[in-house]
Amino acid sequence: MTQPILQARGLVKRYGHVVAMDGADFDLYPGEILAVIGDNGAGKSSLIKALSGAVRPDAGEIRFQGQPVQFNSTKEAQRAGIETVYQTLAMSPALSITDNMFMGRELRRPGFAGSVLRMLDWGRMRAFAREKLNELGLMTIQNINQPVETLSGGQRQGIAVARAAAFGSRVIILDEPTAALGVKESQRVLDLIAELKARGLSIVLISHNMPHVFEIADRIHIHRLGKRLCTVRPKNCSMPDVVGLMTGALGPESNPAEVVG
Repeated sequence: MTQPILQARGLVKRYGHVVAMDGADFDLYPGEILAVIGDNGAGKSSLIKALSGAVRPDAGEIRFQGQPVQFNSTKEAQRAGIETVYQTLAMSPALSITDNMFMGRELRRPGFAGSVLRMLDWGRMRAFAREKLNELGLMTIQNINQPVETLSGGQRQGIAVARAAAFGSRVIILDEPTAALGVKESQRVLDLIAELKARGLSIVLISHNMPHVFEIADRIHIHRLGKRLCTVRPKNCSMPDVVGLMTGALGPESNPAEVVG
């Protein structure tokens, strides 16, 4: 494989006496879908928050495109090209699709109107939002000015993914993107993830849904007790074995041929 686009070594994060990360390692390669799985309390959320700038680890190193980085905020990670879609979607239901797409990143009109009067360029933002939705095949959304609260769960998730794809130039982190969705809407989200990969983006997928993980992931990062236990390839490992590794019923030494990292 080539050099990882996003890498972590020895990450440690403590909250008082609770150790959320205990020397966690991580590798994401260009153009791959990496699933991150683990039992509740395994430290997956802390790992993702550290990689996306939401929290600062107490120790360890993060490298992005081969260079050491220290993200002090999610904004810094976003400027580097790392976007995160949280399980809560972080959207304002009462605002329109365009408003949510550009929240915190609004475009100003050119010239005096934008620089001095601070007027927003709604025409450009609407055109951009429509273009990004079309790129991902979200054609069922006809009116980009409608409030997000009028959309279905799958459509809301699609908007969040489209927003991440629009501004995430390198890496997109998706936290439980199919949770609470029906079968049809879940499949559409999986299709969106595949389209992101086809466009050359690297995807981190946090999920408890094993069938979805095995359907779409190139590799599976198994997190246990605050650190990476091992990494396996779905084509070389069965679903029961992955669950066994995740829960501690099996160890990586149980079948070394399945383990790739």
